Amino acid sequence: MFIFPLIYISAFFFSLKEIIRGNRQAILLFLIFGLPIYITTLSIAFDMGLRDFIGILQLFKEALILTLLGFQVFTLKTRLRFHFIDYAVIAYFCYTLLYALLPIGEQGFVDRIIAFKSISFFPLIYFCGRLIDLKQLYLNKYFHFILYLSLAAAAVVMVEYLTYQHFQTITGYADYHFYFYNFDPTGSYGLTHTFEAEGGMKRFASFFANPLEHAAATILAVAVIAALYTGDDLKIKLDTFGKVVLVATQISIFLALSRSAFLSYFLMIYAYAWMTGKRQILNLIHGAIVCAVLYFIFLLRNDDMQEFVISTLNFTNPSSVGHVLDWIEGIMSMVKSPLGLGLGTSGRVGGSLGDKTGGENQFIIIGVQAGVIAMGIYLAIYIGLVKTAFKWFYRLKGKEKKLCLALLLMKIGFIIPFLTSELESSSYISYVTWLFSGLFVAVISSRLNAATIHPDNSSAPEYGSKDLGHKGEG
Repeated sequence: MFIFPLIYISAFFFSLKEIIRGNRQAILLFLIFGLPIYITTLSIAFDMGLRDFIGILQLFKEALILTLLGFQVFTLKTRLRFHFIDYAVIAYFCYTLLYALLPIGEQGFVDRIIAFKSISFFPLIYFCGRLIDLKQLYLNKYFHFILYLSLAAAAVVMVEYLTYQHFQTITGYADYHFYFYNFDPTGSYGLTHTFEAEGGMKRFASFFANPLEHAAATILAVAVIAALYTGDDLKIKLDTFGKVVLVATQISIFLALSRSAFLSYFLMIYAYAWMTGKRQILNLIHGAIVCAVLYFIFLLRNDDMQEFVISTLNFTNPSSVGHVLDWIEGIMSMVKSPLGLGLGTSGRVGGSLGDKTGGENQFIIIGVQAGVIAMGIYLAIYIGLVKTAFKWFYRLKGKEKKLCLALLLMKIGFIIPFLTSELESSSYISYVTWLFSGLFVAVISSRLNAATIHPDNSSAPEYGSKDLGHKGEG
């Protein structure tokens, strides 16, 4: 079991060494190989009696981001051309920072800082990506690393399924969460309710923090597959390795048994087929949907599956009812306190402090704590990234197009999970998507800057000359 802490620590120090040497892209090594096993590493370390080192291990991810950002700012040689999304990210960070520094709400200063990190650390990750030059980034290599991770996750989850035992039962997961976050073990398997569905069916997390993070990581991997194997001509060139990984993602998404991620998985594939404009692909997806429905009907012969499906559709199962009640509570809180109740009053941090209002929705969690203004800015960032990525998808080429497509599909794929969970609390999902977001905005900003400096450049038609004047939209 010591292999997980070893991988985590090795990935950190290797990335740190490379960053200090000037290889900024090395941050992705830690994000891809270290963060997916973050909770597993901490649980195993705690189980091994190394609780005094847990705090240090927890700080690795923030320390690496701050180190990278510090080096980038110190060595910055050119002035940035700010984009609308840049201003929105800065505005969100500064606005929520006020809630951390001022005595707003009932939580103490330290608890407010912890909550601030939970909902507002992503701007620093974003600007790390914003200051990386994509021309110097081996994007295909890191995309392949993400796919290797998906294969490893599928292998672990298959072992879980065949032995019908959660991996987390042997890592010290429950003891770690009770000691550090005051979360009592719940459910039928001594972990949390997240690890089981109605009727007692197990939901598997592989080596991720929970089944929801496992499912979200699978969505991310599918977005990478689509981007990696789609050429500039929008043709799919899927090789044997790609097909194997695609099957692995299907294994993971089924065994994670997350409703929101399951829907998002097929929504993302459908969006991809529609964007590529291939009628054959759309027909294949429609056929696959019919087959899936028939297979689902076949599974309904199982009483547990019947209960799972019916209670999902009529919102009578505990999970669905819990979502709805938390949404209502959060919305009512924002109506009564539109400026928020203060940091640490909702989400995972609020739950650990025993003062949780609302939740089960990333946007509501932000709104309850920092008010409708912060939630509105966050929504503007999210929608702005989707809109801008879609606008530029047909203009870019090469790895710029791959990055754009991957980010766009991730954002589309995460819409439903964002409505049903606090997805930003997943370090792997949050760090990777925000770093890619910063990278993408850096690409389009450089394009717009080049078009402004050289308006008569012969390459201008490639990007759509009629749109270059809309600089504020990106």
